[in-house]
Amino acid sequence: MTDTLQTIAEPEEDEISLLDLLQVIVDNLRLLVFGSLGAGVLALIISFFITPTYTAKTQFLPPQQQQSSASALLQSLGAMGGLAGAATGLKNPADQFIGFLKSTSIQDGLVERFKLQDRYDKKFKVDTRKELQDNTKIAAGKDGIISVEFDDHDPQFAADVANGYVEELRKLMGRLALTEAQLRRAFFEGKLKETKDALAQADQELRATGINVSSLKSSPIAAVEVVARVKASIVAQEVKIAAMRGYMTESSAEVKQAMVELAALRAQQVNAERSEPQEAGQSNYVERYRNFKYQETLFELFAKQYELARVDEGREGAVVQVIDAAQTPEKKTKPKKAFVAILATLGSGLVLLLFVFMRQALRKGRADHETAQKIAALKISWHKALGR
Repeated sequence: MTDTLQTIAEPEEDEISLLDLLQVIVDNLRLLVFGSLGAGVLALIISFFITPTYTAKTQFLPPQQQQSSASALLQSLGAMGGLAGAATGLKNPADQFIGFLKSTSIQDGLVERFKLQDRYDKKFKVDTRKELQDNTKIAAGKDGIISVEFDDHDPQFAADVANGYVEELRKLMGRLALTEAQLRRAFFEGKLKETKDALAQADQELRATGINVSSLKSSPIAAVEVVARVKASIVAQEVKIAAMRGYMTESSAEVKQAMVELAALRAQQVNAERSEPQEAGQSNYVERYRNFKYQETLFELFAKQYELARVDEGREGAVVQVIDAAQTPEKKTKPKKAFVAILATLGSGLVLLLFVFMRQALRKGRADHETAQKIAALKISWHKALGR
């Protein structure tokens, strides 16, 4: 019977506990309502004294991938260049240019150009770059368009810095393009000179064989030329890959494509050598003729690479196509007064609610003798911890 009464009494105690909580809220309703509203109004008033922040935005299309000298050479090879598979490009080419925009080179250019170290009152440049990053938002959409947003208290200055990002990117792309072209031009200039000397030597050796009409009729020149040209293309491709590795990584799209093309050329060499004739009495002539055609083809390929490098060296940097240049913003973006007021009201209401519940719990605790002793002991321990 006693257990049954206890079971019935338990839900009543829970119901009374919930009612007690509601009673506490009702007893302190004025504090909760007017306190929260007062905090919201105060936050709204303070927001009027906060210096407004303006956001300027510029949008541009990143430079399209220009055809490199390596790709142009492969197209000039005709059928041999067509053996290669498709290149594996970047998943999102815009990511590369976002990395450029966040690079130290561009940031330092902006710091020097707009005197940001003085404007942000920073002693070290690294702190100035951090402040610049915090005020800048760079993103790329699915359409490939890159947007740069910059925040500042001065609307005109915000627009100038946002547009400055694009101008600094153009400068960086110009420097990178010129440096790469210079390296390739100097590299292939040396290879061209070496091949020219080797071609002259091969020509002399071929003339020394004493070619006559009968030997020309019996020797299938076309088959020998195919082998020589394929071998020369393989050497040119290997040299080209070595040159590309000087300014590109192994994971870059052009290096991967060049490796696929090299494998295709080697496969073609195997097939060509199987069909190459080996006739008695003509081995010396065939070998020297093959060497002559090999050096001749190699010289032609290096000459094309050299000319393409010279053209790239004189070409301007990649073109950045601006879609929307940053304009002086007319409306401020921060602070958002309504948002600040609502957030302050809700936040203060939650704090006041916790305060009311804690105060009510302390009052009940003081009324209970056992709880009052625990609170007193907690105060003594707290004072000891503070050394009082």
